[in-house]
Amino acid sequence: MKTMASSRTVWRKATRSTVEGDNCVEVAGASRVVAFRDSKDPNGPVLVVSRRDFGCFAQVLKNL
Repeated sequence: MKTMASSRTVWRKATRSTVEGDNCVEVAGASRVVAFRDSKDPNGPVLVVSRRDFGCFAQVLKNL
């Protein structure tokens, strides 16, 4: 997705990521989607989901 590859995309590291560098996930939002990537591989693959699906995903994680 072109908007996620933009140099202006603001990626945020998950608050549960550790200082040691393991389990690092970053997210970036656009108008209708949310993207995920591995912060250790910023040029690697990006998973893009709708905001609705992201909300469902976040709710599942909260319930763990």
